[in-house]
This record gives sequence, C-alpha cells and structure tokens, in this order.
Amino acid sequence: MLDHDIRSYERIAGLFDGQPFGAITRDDILDNITLYWLTNTGISSARLYWDTLYEGEGRFFDAVDVSIPAAVSIFPDEIHPAPRSWTEQAYHDLIYYNELDEGGHFAAWEVPERFTSEVQAGFRPLR
Repeated sequence: MLDHDIRSYERIAGLFDGQPFGAITRDDILDNITLYWLTNTGISSARLYWDTLYEGEGRFFDAVDVSIPAAVSIFPDEIHPAPRSWTEQAYHDLIYYNELDEGGHFAAWEVPERFTSEVQAGFRPLR
C-alpha cells in the first residue's frame, strides 16, 4: 500500500535512512503498517486496485457521471493527477478545482497544512 508507485516507495524508504519526506515520519509509516497488520485489512484496502486494474474492466480512471458538488485538489506528485478536462467531465457540479505546487499521493501526511487549506477551500462554496 505504501509502495504502489516508485516515487512514494523511494521517499518512504528514505525515511528509514534519515531523509525527510514532508511531514511524514518513520513512526507514521510504522503506525500505518501496524494498523493494517493488526486489523487484517491490508488485502481489503488493496482490493479496489486489483479489481479495477487487473480483474475488472479496467475502468478505474473512467470519468463517471457524478452530479453532487465536488471539490478537487491536484497535488503534483500524485500517481495520476487528474487534468481539469477529465475532472469537469466526471464531476458535473465542480465547485472547486486547484493545482498545487507540492504534495503527492500522501498529501495529508506530506503537506498537512496545505491539505487542510484545500479541504477548507473546497467546502467554502457550500457555506
């Protein structure tokens, strides 16, 4: 789960050699692994990827017809950053879209202040 792309793997592995990775610590990684191990939920959390990419119809990244208000923040180091054109096709009531200059798949860990600001900005139009 933590090494599903080479960039994340390298950065997470670097934590164990003393290299910083945003706000993520080595203990955060160990806590996360322990949580999945003790609750026996590692397989179920990975099933979505397996079902849609390997066993399913390969529709993981198909644009869907979502009509509820949606907010999307694009972090540059995400595995598959969604372009605005795809996002607008998938989410017909796109109320917020922003491309950031830092963060990746683990943005809430890597850049927690930026992630929090994006959540707030995304909900602001609904106030």
